[in-house]
Amino acid sequence: MFKITDLDPRKLQDWQVAEEAEKYMKTVSQLAEEAGIAEDELLPMGHYIGKVDFMKLLHRLEGKPNGKYIDVTAITPTPLGEGKSTTVMGLVQGLAKFGKKASGAIRQPSGGPTFNIKGSAAGGGLSQCIPLTPFSLGLTGDIDCVASAHNLAMTALTSRMQHEFNYDDAMLASKNLKRLDIDPRNVQMKWAIDFCAQSLREIIIGLGGKMDGFMMNSGFAITVSSEIMAILSVATGLRDLRERMGRIIVAYSKRGGPVTTADLDVAGAMTAWMVKAINPNLLQTIEGQPVFVHAGPFANIAVGQSSIIADRVALKLADYHVTESGFGADIGFEKFWNIKCRLSGLVPSCAVIVATVRALKMHGGGPQVAPGKKLDPAYTSENLPLLEKGFDNLLAHIETVKKAGVNPVVCINHFHTDTKDEIKLLRSLTEQAGARVALSEHWLRGGEGASELAEAVIDASAEESRFQFLYEDELPLRGRIEKIAREVYGADGVCYSSLALEKAKRFEADPALKGFSTCMVKTHLSLTHDPDVKGRPKNWTLPIRDILIYGGAKFLVPVAGEIKLMPGTASDPAYRRIDVDCETGRVKGLF
Repeated sequence: MFKITDLDPRKLQDWQVAEEAEKYMKTVSQLAEEAGIAEDELLPMGHYIGKVDFMKLLHRLEGKPNGKYIDVTAITPTPLGEGKSTTVMGLVQGLAKFGKKASGAIRQPSGGPTFNIKGSAAGGGLSQCIPLTPFSLGLTGDIDCVASAHNLAMTALTSRMQHEFNYDDAMLASKNLKRLDIDPRNVQMKWAIDFCAQSLREIIIGLGGKMDGFMMNSGFAITVSSEIMAILSVATGLRDLRERMGRIIVAYSKRGGPVTTADLDVAGAMTAWMVKAINPNLLQTIEGQPVFVHAGPFANIAVGQSSIIADRVALKLADYHVTESGFGADIGFEKFWNIKCRLSGLVPSCAVIVATVRALKMHGGGPQVAPGKKLDPAYTSENLPLLEKGFDNLLAHIETVKKAGVNPVVCINHFHTDTKDEIKLLRSLTEQAGARVALSEHWLRGGEGASELAEAVIDASAEESRFQFLYEDELPLRGRIEKIAREVYGADGVCYSSLALEKAKRFEADPALKGFSTCMVKTHLSLTHDPDVKGRPKNWTLPIRDILIYGGAKFLVPVAGEIKLMPGTASDPAYRRIDVDCETGRVKGLF
């Protein structure tokens, strides 16, 4: 009889492991039935993937208590990533080994990283989300829906600008339009495409005659950075999504007033694109537990969370539900803590901080780590002083989780090059910091390899929660930024560009913005705004160069450092190794 542990991920690539496992995976009907999803709540999208009618399910299970809520975050990662998605899959599988009904929630991967250098974020080794190919290549079309809704707003904007330029007020009135007097120099949105296309960051549109549009500067952002993706992540239902869709600020008038999607009469049509996308997707771990895949915002430039809807559904079905927050605890967990939990009303039972010996050595001063380049021997041979010096970075993340009143569990994501003495030292330092610690070999051994981690999570989740937010709703914007900078990032303070300071004062004085969440934009590669600064730096100031407003998501977005909403494609991208077996039609080379 086939056992997943018969596969050796040291000898196979991730896509090959997934390909073998997929021969034995459950149908989506079987998966849903075992999870407790009723037949009329499952919307099959083929044999192995489905969507869940969340409104029907939440109505049916309204009185059922929620399961335990676990967030998975990490230390400041290397550019290679430290295995959060892999850990989510492994932990769900490990909890199942203890007889717990467990589920996971992760974000849908963007086409940008999938075809670039980061991969599809399905996990790896014997802890993956399958089926891998549809997961990685568009799934059920949610990201396409976000792009279509986003680009429809831009279509409405540019069309209105062309017609207002060409028509007088009488002609506009005859078409039941009022003049919005849009300022072409103050358009907030760009177009959306889900690839890393740096050549589209800045473009000129409307070239040609007067029938070819209004000529102006424009550009593209990656789809997952769209405000509509943020709305999908934080919306609590269809009505909430529709209301948020109408408040998106697309541009400003020449008098400085906001021009929204409601002003453009396009919010309803945009929502129509999102009706299918609002239902979460149902997939499975490599060992057959349910995984809800929904929304895909990055954490460095957006909110970095899978959807509130997916978590609410899963918590009604599972004893333990494991959700993932993007990048390190300074970014992903901070936004989970102060944005997602605030909006959802959900309280975590514990948080898992994924750490690797490799990343801690980097933070201790190790050589540069770069995708596609061979690791320096410092990372593959024992170096206790480098590891101990880098522990300060992990300590910062442990302290962040503790400030939320949440019990931290440090998961040592084990690599075969880690030595016994390195693991022993890391255990000792973590225990001295007052956190539980577990060694996990889920990549190599699946759920069996995650047994120590699952046991630690069960233990931590049994303790009473002391959850508290970092700041109260009433704290003004600059007070929030200061608190996040000092208490999460470790900065001595904050400085503002003249533009950011002017916006901060204006936003703080606007009563309509009361209750807006503070969603920081910052590099994920450092606790600071500078991706080259590693470890736990001291004596530095966080520079805020701009503050954006997302009227629909209800986010005020302080921007620290140089962050682009359209990443670039590297010189050796993943698409060079992705191909199709023309005999079977199966995709190979995904990771």
